[in-house]
Amino acid sequence: MRGASARDRGAATILVLAIGLTLVAAGVFGAGVGAARVGRHQARAAADLGALAGGAKAVFGAEVACPRAAQFVGANRGRLTSCVVEGLEIVVRVEVDVRVALGLTLTAVATARAGPVYALPL
Repeated sequence: MRGASARDRGAATILVLAIGLTLVAAGVFGAGVGAARVGRHQARAAADLGALAGGAKAVFGAEVACPRAAQFVGANRGRLTSCVVEGLEIVVRVEVDVRVALGLTLTAVATARAGPVYALPL
């Protein structure tokens, strides 16, 4: 009987280490997914606020509206990559760098529009 128990020595240690490694990997994956979601929300918020701020100045043209939008986007840790003003409508595109697990950096992108609402034909 002594031979059978000698073969099983350390098996529980390996099992506990495997379970622990699985839990750590799941935690790192969950943190990465959470960071990506936060980055997406941050990009949307920056785009929305930039579009609203630029929309208030759209009547003065792109040379006034786009810098105003960029100011609000930058205040929300975003980068304004595109700003188009047509009449009273402004469309901004924003990028936000997101650090996910293990030093990996991704880019979250969002677009927002501000301007008058047009009635649809009936």
